[in-house]
Amino acid sequence: MNRIIATLVFVALPAFAAADVADVVNSVRAASCGKSSRDIEPLRLEPGLDNAARRLADGMSLRNATAEAQYPAKLSASIRVRTLQGEQDLARTLQQRFCDIVADPRLTEIGIYEHGAEAWIVLATPFTPPDSVDPAELNRQVLELINEAREQGRRCGRKKFSATVPLRANAALEQAARTHAQDMAENNFLGHEGSSGSLPGERANSAGYAWSSVGENVAAGQTTAEEVVGTWLDSTGHCENLMSPDYSETGVAHAISRSSDKGTYWVQIFGSPK
Repeated sequence: MNRIIATLVFVALPAFAAADVADVVNSVRAASCGKSSRDIEPLRLEPGLDNAARRLADGMSLRNATAEAQYPAKLSASIRVRTLQGEQDLARTLQQRFCDIVADPRLTEIGIYEHGAEAWIVLATPFTPPDSVDPAELNRQVLELINEAREQGRRCGRKKFSATVPLRANAALEQAARTHAQDMAENNFLGHEGSSGSLPGERANSAGYAWSSVGENVAAGQTTAEEVVGTWLDSTGHCENLMSPDYSETGVAHAISRSSDKGTYWVQIFGSPK
């Protein structure tokens, strides 16, 4: 999952209850740190994040703390403060030092642990797997969005691509994509080289696809077709693969692992047959 690590700043406050600290955080968040009038939903108190905050206090990393607390975080951040002064001082510090975290609309839940004169604050967004949609339908949506992009043409970095023909779904390439997506999910990594050392062309060969050219896009953490296609289009290299007229066929797949860092792993393999 994506994580944000905050520089530690020590602020003094009187011994607050966790709910009081959360109220201060939410007041700063509601005001968008005094920088804008955006409407942002308040952070919800989450016991699992209280547990993660306690583990942070024990010296764990944020990643390990959320994992040990069995909180599947899609995005997370942490802040540590001393608790010896007033609410106004805490609000001022959050506004001045941690605005990017506190006012991040992607973060939706909060947990707090207090010990002695210190408090550990964890803000996070839970990972929600895309299991409400049939996997085949979700993969079909990805291909549909990709072909819409190919039909319109676009610029990928400095390179301009004209509109081109849509990609055809290919069962062998889909199998190769599924194999790699499952490998990444099960072994908790993101990359083009498989855990066995396999590369995209070798996986296409193993699936029975005879190719003259082959390429691959991978991504992780996205839970909708729109998110993953948007991620690829925003990345120059992935966008070039997606828009390339050299490819005529493709296979799309994703795999889910709640125990992994990213949760959802995506693969699209592009090919042109011999």
